[in-house]
Amino acid sequence: MKKFCIAAGLVICMNTFGFSQDSLAQAEFTEVAVSSDTTRVVKERKKIDGVAAVVGDFVILESDIDKQYIDMELQGVDVKSIARCEVLGNQMENKLYTHQAIQDSVVVADSEVNSYVDNQVSQLSGQLGSMEKVLKFYNKDSEKDLRDELFEIIKNAQLSMRMQGKVVEEVEITPEEVREWYDGLPSEDRPYFGDEVEIAQIIKQPEPSEEEVQKVIDRLKSIKRDVEENGSSFAIKQTLYSEDPGKVQNGGVYSIKKSSPFVQEFKDVAFSLKQGAISDPFKTQFGYHIIYLEKVRGQERDVRHILLMPEVSDDDLQEAREELEEIRQKIIDGEFTFEEAARNFSDQKETKFDGGVLRNPKDMSTRFELTKMDPVLYSQVSPLEGNTISRPILGETDNGGSYYKIIKVNKRFKAHQADYIQDYVKIKELALKEKQLNQIKEWMDEKIKDTYISVSPSYQACDFSNNWLKK
Repeated sequence: MKKFCIAAGLVICMNTFGFSQDSLAQAEFTEVAVSSDTTRVVKERKKIDGVAAVVGDFVILESDIDKQYIDMELQGVDVKSIARCEVLGNQMENKLYTHQAIQDSVVVADSEVNSYVDNQVSQLSGQLGSMEKVLKFYNKDSEKDLRDELFEIIKNAQLSMRMQGKVVEEVEITPEEVREWYDGLPSEDRPYFGDEVEIAQIIKQPEPSEEEVQKVIDRLKSIKRDVEENGSSFAIKQTLYSEDPGKVQNGGVYSIKKSSPFVQEFKDVAFSLKQGAISDPFKTQFGYHIIYLEKVRGQERDVRHILLMPEVSDDDLQEAREELEEIRQKIIDGEFTFEEAARNFSDQKETKFDGGVLRNPKDMSTRFELTKMDPVLYSQVSPLEGNTISRPILGETDNGGSYYKIIKVNKRFKAHQADYIQDYVKIKELALKEKQLNQIKEWMDEKIKDTYISVSPSYQACDFSNNWLKK
């Protein structure tokens, strides 16, 4: 799989080859480390004018290709093996997707793009030390100029990726097709899978005391009163007190619909409010909130919220650790199995009813390939031999909460060439990817015929993977 930067001089990249569920659903943005060497490269960049190609309403300049090479070098990619024709072909693919997305009225909300822009600007500022250094590095006169360029880059990237997703969204594969794909592979070309493990865990996550919960609720009520009775700014209160890390994005405003991927309790409250109203405190899995409905726009709501999380005491956390130690010892003594303990004692709803077995987020199977495992999880699993159960391990939830867990390797699978029965889930994924790529190829061929495309004479000799020259 190759990664080509499309940021025209800005360090944003998108995945352009291979179509996993994640990459089809959304663009992948990557932060790139900046060094004095890369600064030298950018300063030495020579702007090349001239049109390399036109795809629909989009023009690709020679300087765009030149900038993409710079961006790839910023990522440490060896560009010596990447031909200029290949870079142009990749850019033309992205422009065709974007062009067709506009024709098909694919929508990317400005609020969503602005959220990406805010995040990217924040990362760049942190990376280089200040906004002034960012503007100097990218030769921009103002933050607005930088944001405007980022907005167009990100919006077009999102349109491109959503168009890719739309092309393959209805592509499915039957077991018979999977079998035919597998049987059609020469034995020497069948995939090879590395060492894999199946892992189970038991989690104890202590709840905050009633006293701590009441402190948070009272604090939220006090904030609400101050806004309603004294005219204080909810936005300022949000900036000062909310523990939601997302408050820095898009000025702290969330634009949500009933179909938006927010927890249901949050959406229920947001859509029960009148414009300008503030909710009473309510609970979600992330903590306790109050919501301010800033604006109603048809089926969409612009909301701000303040999130506070009750503290869990060190004593409660230590109690959870001791409880896990006791559970671990009883499993070792044979009083019950790890699976039984997970079902009866684990606080993780997602795994407890499956005996604590973890699911690989990449394919939802129960196997994790050791060489591709999350480094933290790998460091926890690698010392375990046979039926060994780990000592309690301290972990942290996505929203900053703490918990303890014990883990066990249920099964180990040695590195092997793909077996149809044993590796069906992975084989199905590979077969589906090939079917999706074939669908994309057919779509490309069709749209290239129907779209205005012009390629500069200097690229007429290129051996493109798509029929850009319409020969």
